[in-house]
Amino acid sequence: MSQRIDPVTASVIQGALDNIATEMGHKLMRMSYSSIIRESEDFGAALTDETGRQLCECTFSTPLQSGPIPGYIRNILKVTAERGDALREGDVIMHNDPYGGASHGPDVAFVIPVFMDGRLVGFSATTAHHLDIGAQTPGSCGIVEAVDTYSEGLQFKAIKVYDAGRRNDAVWHMLNGNIRAPRLVVGDMEAQIKSARIGAERYKALIDQYGEVTFRAACEDLMDYSERLMRDAIAALPDGDYSATTMIDGYLDDPDPARHHLPICATVRIRGDSMVVDLTGTAKQVDDRPINMPFTGTTDCAVWLTVRSILLDSVEFGAIPQNAGLTRAIEIVAPRGCLANPTFPAPVIARFCPGNQLADTVMKALAPIVPEKVSAGIGNLRIVALSGLRDEQHWVHMEIMEGAYGGRFGKDGMDAVDTLYANTRNNPIEDIESHIPVRCDRYELLDERCAPGKWRGGVGAVREFTFLSDAGFSVEGEGHDIRPWGFDGGAEGIAASMTLAHRNGTTDALPSKVPYFKVREGERLICEGPCGGGYGNPHERAPEAVLEDVLDGLLTPEMALADYGVVIRDGTVDAEATRRTRAA
Repeated sequence: MSQRIDPVTASVIQGALDNIATEMGHKLMRMSYSSIIRESEDFGAALTDETGRQLCECTFSTPLQSGPIPGYIRNILKVTAERGDALREGDVIMHNDPYGGASHGPDVAFVIPVFMDGRLVGFSATTAHHLDIGAQTPGSCGIVEAVDTYSEGLQFKAIKVYDAGRRNDAVWHMLNGNIRAPRLVVGDMEAQIKSARIGAERYKALIDQYGEVTFRAACEDLMDYSERLMRDAIAALPDGDYSATTMIDGYLDDPDPARHHLPICATVRIRGDSMVVDLTGTAKQVDDRPINMPFTGTTDCAVWLTVRSILLDSVEFGAIPQNAGLTRAIEIVAPRGCLANPTFPAPVIARFCPGNQLADTVMKALAPIVPEKVSAGIGNLRIVALSGLRDEQHWVHMEIMEGAYGGRFGKDGMDAVDTLYANTRNNPIEDIESHIPVRCDRYELLDERCAPGKWRGGVGAVREFTFLSDAGFSVEGEGHDIRPWGFDGGAEGIAASMTLAHRNGTTDALPSKVPYFKVREGERLICEGPCGGGYGNPHERAPEAVLEDVLDGLLTPEMALADYGVVIRDGTVDAEATRRTRAA
């Protein structure tokens, strides 16, 4: 790979691109109405060239939002070309086709073509998760009984909401008339457009500053540089085939056992500086349930994110240009018709947690050859939609229930966080209670539950919500029946659970997927998160670290003895008794 431009100029242009994407992200957050964007940061922002090759992305956005943007743009180019619909300056294109690059329908992109002297030079795009997209039940998650993509909500396939600068009012009338909570949703969409326009203006100014020839040369060099980093990292691994299998719950309450415990398989083949990730063996798609993962937009991003985070960790390598070059060395194979490559119109709206499990599976496959760069099994997430009516108007809210990381080499697992490709932030209790009729009575780490290991698994959180009016909820998730895997002698993690407590004192245990369910004022939803797997032999854990866990309420003295061979008396470690116990 020969350089086209001096590296200093290329680095300055990269910094400018990153600043544009970061500004887009900040302004989208601050202009948005819904907490899923302004608090949880479930959005993406990126710039691409005219073919859809990614040049940069907002670094604090969600990987599953920014990562798919090139796929959105490639499909927009394809669809508009097939229609004979030319792209023009002033266009704003809305797109959410889950079989056309989108990760799933609620992640709506607004894309602006960027022109210089009348020629298309690139795109500025934002994506975001919207609280409602007109699906069969309120909210845009927990639509776990969708039978095809049409039941998942409105589909927009390269629709111009602005055509050469002129607003297409008919589309906006349709949005306002067919979406629950339109003030929030449409307000967020308008924020996306403004953010993308800011990106387009900055993009043009950057090209104008350096000249198109210099700018393009820098972009090509930067993509080659990212590719070279990834290829060097792959080449440092031993050639071979490395396989792993994990499971997702599937539909545990379904009478058909074929829908329970569905395998996700990954074989990573290393040959020189190239990698193939083969998902052969993964369960067949579920034709009428939405846990299938679009190959473009979910499966590819899950694989790329996992490989990049393991082999090119920012802690070790620093800032790396996040562009199309990073993926050139990685080929993904997924049999058509499996969970990881479904065929239209199989539903996909609940693809989030299966995709996160796919990322975990790839990490497990790589663990034997990069043991110091992985965690033990992650505790997966659950997403809950809360909704109701107030003065004949819908209120809709979405909560992402954190998981936990497994133990890591030299470090315990991270507690109560989003894992792998999720990367969203938690929603403050104050924000929840000030906007919807729900009270959060508990939000804390679980007591006396963590997976033993030399480095223990991360601890999940418990959240307890009380409904202050009649309402409804729905849930999509995994990990109620499958425990996170332990690594190198560490114990398996702990599964999640969810309970509905009724006003008469009775309770119902809930599976990991709950279709829309009505609740009464005063009923409570109790969500206990999973705990990640342990890493390493628990008897090699420092006794002082075990004592800290006891003092923090994560373990009892009895658990310290049984799991770690550590004897704790009167709040201190009995070193001699611990030595004898561990030697026995």
